[in-house]
Amino acid sequence: MSASDGCDTVCAMPDIANEPHSGPNARLNWVGMSGIEVPVFMLNGHQEKIQMVSKVQAYVNLTDPKSKGIHMSRLYLTLDQKLGMNVLAPALLNDIVTDFAISHEGISDNAYLECQLTFFERRSSLISDNTGWKSYPFQIITTYRQGKITNELSLEVPYSSTCPCSAALARQLIQKGFSEQFGKTGTADLATVYDWLGTTEGISATPHSQRSVAQVRVKLDERLTELPISRIIDEVEDALQTPVQAAVKREDEQEFARLNAANLMFCEDAARRLQAKLAQDNTLTDFWIRVNHMESLHPHDAVAIVTKGVKGGYRDDPREFPHSA
Repeated sequence: MSASDGCDTVCAMPDIANEPHSGPNARLNWVGMSGIEVPVFMLNGHQEKIQMVSKVQAYVNLTDPKSKGIHMSRLYLTLDQKLGMNVLAPALLNDIVTDFAISHEGISDNAYLECQLTFFERRSSLISDNTGWKSYPFQIITTYRQGKITNELSLEVPYSSTCPCSAALARQLIQKGFSEQFGKTGTADLATVYDWLGTTEGISATPHSQRSVAQVRVKLDERLTELPISRIIDEVEDALQTPVQAAVKREDEQEFARLNAANLMFCEDAARRLQAKLAQDNTLTDFWIRVNHMESLHPHDAVAIVTKGVKGGYRDDPREFPHSA
């Protein structure tokens, strides 16, 4: 028998990960992969199945300081076989992180899965019968720690905010213009005032508005069977009342202007509205909210942050999406 024949029948491919290593021995918090592209299926608010591409991070910890490393191919194959074939839901995510941990039994007891996507959904116009596509960046994070699994959902919802101070100053200028126009006579007939209010002189100032973003992170109740993305978007937009629009006709734009005037908001007001709204949702065991008003008056943003206030829950942290304490 030749040397090559013997190797073909006896020799196994080397597995470097199982070999002892020289150098510092240390436990590692997380080892794995990031930026994995995986097509996934989701259900939108109308229970329609849609497909999109997710950027995924997959990790396990390394508890054995003598182990050279983990088997990254096991993480990838689990993602490929499960995440890309089924509808994204808590049970599926729980199953995947459990498999991550089981496939590394003896050297790992924690697992982490993060999926970053953009959620697309058709949303109705304010007045007209039109609908249009709107997108909401979001991520779902599933962690497995010594057998306990947690699902956290983070998303961004855009809206419009009109400054109450600017609105008051604009009203004062309009009052001043009215006094200058009609104060000399002391009287004015309805038709004349009506026509004057429709001129640029009549409405001589307008309050400044800005596109704003609510960043919301929630910890999901373990009883949930679906990801409540569409419902949380509805709750945020219902609390703020000034959702950014997709398909817009003149009647929609006029209603948008009315809603902005009826819902004047500093960032503090927006944060308190959202806190009060999400506190009513008993499927959210914790939440963290950051509202960002991209000022049109200033070159910087106005920001307010609020949490649910759960003991041991999300920290009072100014970073965009903080982890639990």
